[in-house]
Formats: sequence, C-alpha cells, structure tokens
Amino acid sequence: MRVTALANPDGSGLRRRDLLIAAGAGACLPAWSQARSITDGAGRRVNVPTKVQRIFPAGPPAAIWLYTLAPDALIGWPRANRGPELEFLLPGIGNRPEVGRLTGRGNTTNLEQLLLSKPDLIVDAGSTRQTFAELADRVQSQTGIPYALLDGRLASVAQGYTLLGELTGRQERAAVLARYASETLRTVRERVARAPAQPRVYYARGPEGLETGLGGSINVEIFEAMGIRHVAAELQGGLATVSMEQVLAWDPEVIVTIDQTFAQTVRSNPLWRSVSAVKTGRVHLSPKLPFGWIDFPPSVNRLPGLWWLGSKVFPALFPEDLSVITRDFYKLLYQVDLNAEQVQRVLAGRD
Repeated sequence: MRVTALANPDGSGLRRRDLLIAAGAGACLPAWSQARSITDGAGRRVNVPTKVQRIFPAGPPAAIWLYTLAPDALIGWPRANRGPELEFLLPGIGNRPEVGRLTGRGNTTNLEQLLLSKPDLIVDAGSTRQTFAELADRVQSQTGIPYALLDGRLASVAQGYTLLGELTGRQERAAVLARYASETLRTVRERVARAPAQPRVYYARGPEGLETGLGGSINVEIFEAMGIRHVAAELQGGLATVSMEQVLAWDPEVIVTIDQTFAQTVRSNPLWRSVSAVKTGRVHLSPKLPFGWIDFPPSVNRLPGLWWLGSKVFPALFPEDLSVITRDFYKLLYQVDLNAEQVQRVLAGRD
C-alpha cells in the first residue's frame, strides 16, 4: 500500500492500518532510554540513540552525504544505482537496495517499508524551511524514529558534516571531511573574487539547452556560492524554460551543461551558431559519475564541481590538474581508487 501522506508536507494524516503497523513496530525500534539530544540543522532537538547503526536517507542528497561519512550505516538508496554509477562506489554499498524517498518529487516510500527497514535514524539534507521541519516532526511522531535535518546549502556543508558526525558517532572522519569542504569553498571564492572581469555564464539543461536555473535556484547554487554571476540571475525562481531569443540576448561567453545530447549537437545547431560561447568553443559538459558535479542531486557531490567550474570559467585562476583533484576527491569521499582511464572518463562528462 502506498502512503503518500508520510512524504507530503501538507499535513495529511496516516491511514488507520498504517498507524497500527507503527504501533506494532515498537519492538523493532531503538532503546530511547539511552538517547542523546542533538540540535539538527533546523534547530530542532532530536533524541538519537547512543549507537546509530542503520540510517534511512530521506532523499538522494542525504544518501550521498551519508555514503561519504558512514557508508556501513546506509540502509539503501532512494534510487538504485545503475551499472555506470556502481563502478565508482564501494562494492556492497553502492548496490544496496532501493528504498524510495520520503521528500522531494516522486516520493515513493510507504510507512510499512520504512518501519520494516528498522532504522535507528532518518536523515534528510536540503532545505530546513518550516515545511520540511514540520514533515520531520510528523514522521518522527508517527513512527517513533528520530528524524534529523541537515542544511544542504554549499556554504553549510562543513557544519553539516560536523552535525552528521555527532549524529552517527563518526566525529573524527566528519572533521576531516568538514575541513576539506570548508577549505575548498574558501579557496574558490577567494580566487573568483580576484577575477578582473566576469564572463557571461549560462547553465544549459535539457537536450535543447533551453532549461536553466534562475537566480536563487538550488540548480545554480554552485555558481552563486562561488561568486560566479550567471546570466539568468536577474530572474528569480527555480528551474525555468527560456526562449532562444532570450539566450541570444544574453549571448553567454561560457556555457555549462549537464546534457550530453546538447553538448554534442550545439556546435552544429544553426540556432546556437552565433552565440559567443559556441563560436569560441567554450561549451563544457560537466562530470556526472557516479553523481553530478553541478546540481544533480544537490549534495556534497558538488564539491569537485567547484574546482571544475572554476577551471572552465576562469582557467587562468584555476591551474590545478583536474585529474589529481578528481582522484583525491574520489579517494577521500567516495573511498574508491580510480585509475587514469576512469579519471578521464569521469572528466569527459559522459555516461
């Protein structure tokens, strides 16, 4: 039975059968008598067991965050990883089962499945707005499972790792990852601030390249967190479809895309031929294995994207060897060793 009320932040209640399931699951839940009280990213006090061994990720950003810190505790993935992705993840962890998602578009987890997975903790990463805090409170109350929120903004990644280390009892590794995130963001921001001029940058999504993130959108947060001005920043909102006329008016000097089809066809497309970025060959397909480096999903997988994006927009300010950065990131966060061929395949941006 599908229980969408659990995932929807509209306040709708659970069905009677599900409440009975929850009531009968008490024997499967942790011993709260030894719980610790921890303040999460939304300022909520969450009672967490002293020992956390099984964690349910509420959505893809949380799953990636958990994988990088406590892969052994990750129950499963909101969406099962595919073959090309599995190559870049730990064996036995990357192929853990699909458990669905509690938040975001296409929520698919039902209460029965959640309880049967017997988590010690539920973690969500992303927005900490009241809507999501209320959802966390409701799920926690209905299931008896503690539910913690992490602030998923890039500027808050270091604090998020510190909090997640406290929640999971992995403070030492969390401190290492927090330092990596903090130093990376600080370095790229300082370099962009020294740039003598800002090129016009456009973020192209979709096979036609006409979908983009507007100012303030999570999809372009990586640009804004670095201090890179993108041409659609003047328009506030989320993802939007723009006209070719608008793109021509913007005339971007650099185009960043996550769509392989667009990257392969834009140079031969007569509609795009007069765009400055196309004429000068500055159309860049971002890496995506096992997870995207720009916004898909918007989690800690974007950290190497800071270096990659800097090198494409300001090549003179980012002389680092991206192969070395890629290898180091995958070793530290994904805990896998890449050979030279795998590194080049990642940087090529293709599936």
